[in-house]
Amino acid sequence: MSGSDRSPARWNRVVLKVSGEAFAGEAGYGIDGEIVGQVAEEIVSVRDEFAVDIAVVVGGGNIWRGMSGAGAGMDRAQADYMGMLATSINALALQDTLEQMGQPTRVQSAIHMAQIAEPYIRRRAIRHLQKGRVVIFAGGTGNPFFTTDTAAALRAVEIEAGAVLKGTHSGTDGIYTADPNVDPQATRLEEVTYLDVIQKGLRAMDATAITLCMDNDLPIVMFDLMASGNVRSILAGESVGTLVS
Repeated sequence: MSGSDRSPARWNRVVLKVSGEAFAGEAGYGIDGEIVGQVAEEIVSVRDEFAVDIAVVVGGGNIWRGMSGAGAGMDRAQADYMGMLATSINALALQDTLEQMGQPTRVQSAIHMAQIAEPYIRRRAIRHLQKGRVVIFAGGTGNPFFTTDTAAALRAVEIEAGAVLKGTHSGTDGIYTADPNVDPQATRLEEVTYLDVIQKGLRAMDATAITLCMDNDLPIVMFDLMASGNVRSILAGESVGTLVS
């Protein structure tokens, strides 16, 4: 569809945060092509239906987790840089799948790797989005000691996105009063404040990311990415997952 034929979305620009673990599927490691395809199909379908710009921040936990390396005795900064490289592998996998579906895509990396990705340049990223391209941000923030959740919040603020859509996996469909895998009495919260997430230690994004979103009045929707159609429902204004605002 042309831009004039597409429906208005709840937000006209969003950052979708995809965890690396989601790409692993049931194997728990590596890249499951079917899962990447499912995520890509969701992105393409909502781009076709809604007048919305979509940027994606990918994690790398399916390949390497910096905290795990640090826990095994590695230098924390070195381990985190390895994690940034892992996000780049996932970004390239998602880019390839999107482009096979006909969706123009650009990967921008916070770590320079000129042969495979553009350097992250804020104005260039915005221009790509305006031209209808999906921009995938790799390399986290480019700094150790920060998570890809924080990278998602930072990039969303920088490109003036309307919201961060934090996609989860493993059946978690929002923020609960307790860990639903441990406490059968845990209930899902439809809406919660930034301060409640921080003060009550609710399972969502890390505190740095939450604080950055709070300081910039940037809402977060935490939802089950693996349930087909959830991104569409969110952009249509339906109540899906948990809204943090």
